[in-house]
Amino acid sequence: MKVSLNWLRDFLDLDKSSSEIAEILTSLGLEVEGWEDVKPSPVDLDKVLTGKVLECERIPETDHLSATKVDVGDGVIRSIVCGAPNVAAGQKVFVALPGANVFSKDGQLFTIGERKVKGVPSQGMICAQDELGIGHDHSGIMVLPEETSLGITAAHYLDQDSDTVIEIGLTPNRADATHHHGVARDLAAWLRVHEQREIMLRAPKTQALPDGGTPYPVTVENTDACPRFTGIVIRNLRIGESPDWLKNRLLAVGQRPINNVVDITNYVRLELGQPLHAYDLAKVKGGRIVVKTLPAGTSFTTLDEQQRKLFAEDLMICDGDSTPMCIGGVFGGANSGVTDSTTDIFLESAYFNPKWIRRSMLKHGLRTDAAWSFEKGVDPNGCLRALERAAALLAELANGAVDSAVTDIYPQPVLPAKVPVAYKRVNALIGEELSRDTVDRILDALEIGREDRTDAGFTAVVPTDKPDVTREADVVEEVLRLYGLDEVPIPGQIRSSMEIQERPNPDSLRNFAGDLLAANGFNECMGMSLSNSAYYRGPDALLPLEENALVYIHNSANQGLDCMRPSMLFSGLEAIQRNQNRQHPDLRLFEFGKTYRRKQQENGSTVAVESFSETARLSIFVTGALTGESWQPTGKAQADFYTIKAYVNTLFARLGLNGYQETVISEPEAPFQYALRYHRGPQELATFGAVLPAILKKMDIRNAVFYADIHFDNVIKAQGVNNIRFAELNKYPSVRRDLALVLDQTVSFGDIRQLASKTAKKMLKDINLFDVFEDEQKLGAGKKSYAVSFTFEDPEKTLQDKEIDHLMQQLQQAFETRLKATIR
Repeated sequence: MKVSLNWLRDFLDLDKSSSEIAEILTSLGLEVEGWEDVKPSPVDLDKVLTGKVLECERIPETDHLSATKVDVGDGVIRSIVCGAPNVAAGQKVFVALPGANVFSKDGQLFTIGERKVKGVPSQGMICAQDELGIGHDHSGIMVLPEETSLGITAAHYLDQDSDTVIEIGLTPNRADATHHHGVARDLAAWLRVHEQREIMLRAPKTQALPDGGTPYPVTVENTDACPRFTGIVIRNLRIGESPDWLKNRLLAVGQRPINNVVDITNYVRLELGQPLHAYDLAKVKGGRIVVKTLPAGTSFTTLDEQQRKLFAEDLMICDGDSTPMCIGGVFGGANSGVTDSTTDIFLESAYFNPKWIRRSMLKHGLRTDAAWSFEKGVDPNGCLRALERAAALLAELANGAVDSAVTDIYPQPVLPAKVPVAYKRVNALIGEELSRDTVDRILDALEIGREDRTDAGFTAVVPTDKPDVTREADVVEEVLRLYGLDEVPIPGQIRSSMEIQERPNPDSLRNFAGDLLAANGFNECMGMSLSNSAYYRGPDALLPLEENALVYIHNSANQGLDCMRPSMLFSGLEAIQRNQNRQHPDLRLFEFGKTYRRKQQENGSTVAVESFSETARLSIFVTGALTGESWQPTGKAQADFYTIKAYVNTLFARLGLNGYQETVISEPEAPFQYALRYHRGPQELATFGAVLPAILKKMDIRNAVFYADIHFDNVIKAQGVNNIRFAELNKYPSVRRDLALVLDQTVSFGDIRQLASKTAKKMLKDINLFDVFEDEQKLGAGKKSYAVSFTFEDPEKTLQDKEIDHLMQQLQQAFETRLKATIR
């Protein structure tokens, strides 16, 4: 939320710098995320002062230059050379001092400096309209009224003061600070408590509304959705452009000026927190307004010219013919708003139920400023004050006159919340002993009343603009934020309870795996848990899934992210695409995250039970070159399937995982062109391989991408039964033997390794495939030859040839029997 410092100063005197105010606001729970200085003009109007020409003489040998002496009220008489034909002694003028940026006659900014002209010193410039950016006249300097005081900045004189805009990260529980008056009230409370100032907030100018007369007819059919509806008729309006001061206020906080009437409604919302809506009375049919819901599917064209289908839960502001004019508290209609031809309006100031507002806002994807205010909760007892403020501004700036009594439908007035509070509980929650006088002084500053006071406590009477303060803890929080969190001392003794962690600890394993990958040159990426359903559904789906497998969400902030991600693939590919487009094609990435799927399960009857799965996963991506550019003549090695396999094997080895099966996926199986799966029976551990080229093409990724999808929940379970044990290095020599095996093409090296491990057991320390030979003429159709090395060790003695031969015979027999191998 943006807050104007000049606007705050309308309500109270602030003699503090921007940084000091930011620190105070943050301590009050209004966290300042930053601030910036805003100027309504590129000209440095704060460096242009009103001055008086004391002397004026023509410079010899020139036809237009004059040497002047000018006083700007700072005690220094300045010599300025001026070329305007109308400059004369005794005039009050605008003087740009050295260092000020002003416009040249060709419209370019330049900086005023000190120099000599024809030998005469010139210490500034007397300005014309166009040089200050407030007009187009360059025929002569601006001459101000004789009564103009000296030393006034042009910014102040022209109502174009520079401003400081503070950005506040407003939390959902601070409905009382959604507007400038609320922020100023918090600052005033802080000054009363911490600087003991007797400070009063200045109230904005209002206009008393008529007591008598006839109110405009309004019927509210749904008082749950609209607990209060007020409004007045204002006639004889003159629609036009807002004055500069109003436009500058709106622009400073990011609001686009439209016309004086609409700008006033926005101004009051930003000032007092109450959204207003103006209806052109000429467009209200039936001479009355009805607040109700309409049948689902009813068409309604909103201000943005979009035709929308209404939901049955949308609260609509309708005319007497039940024609919808506005989604109450959310968005106006295209055919009932203020235009240049409007003369009479009905001005609405209502309180809408935040739940109804949020529901309609999200369903229609309309995050409007009014809906934002109502969603947080406006003060139901502030409706009339906002009408009075708007009426005053409309009379001043648009010639408007109130022409009706106030319509005020308020069947069940909202009363201040009454919350019992014990002084003992206040001190217990804050962690410091506060005196009762301190607590009372803070509550007085916050305008929270007290009833039923005793030595033990009181009943807090909470203003209705604080809808979230409903419990004793909430009142204590109000006391604490004004007292100051930094004022609570840090205890010298801290007590904590022992926490028994599950083993293996998932966080420790994640950190271990992440550190290992980072040490191998990987960068961690963090994608969103949200994804685009177009990846999984529709004719162009890249990873087709059943409709009922997706977990959809209603995301009005970004409709392209409409489901929880069922796969980690696309967040990684999006990261690769972004890096590739920024000249970073060689990547090694990993990401920890979760995938989400919907399940339909039968419960023994004909009724399907819906459930959801949330699975922890680790994704690894490798693409491009493995090494950077170098002067060496050897080419850059590119990532391939064996690169990703090596990283997965290294990770599993360091986690102590072994004894898993391997399944080759040789045919394309989305999202893989080919892949290898590690598993223990039906329990998946990891699947990794090359991403389908068709997916990469649609993602506009040029290089091949190799992707590993690791089921981290199952890895944690598997790691829990694999304890890493340490042993001393074997002092006895190892022995290597080689075999050449002719096998069917369907037999993998993983089958050989698994069978050899079961057969040779503890003696076999390593097995390696070092050659592959394929030739149909020499080996036969569907055959291949593997050259495999076996390394044996015995930790207790040196192995003898007889023992090695016996082991090799066992292996050969196993290969011939189980794998139908032929020993070459």
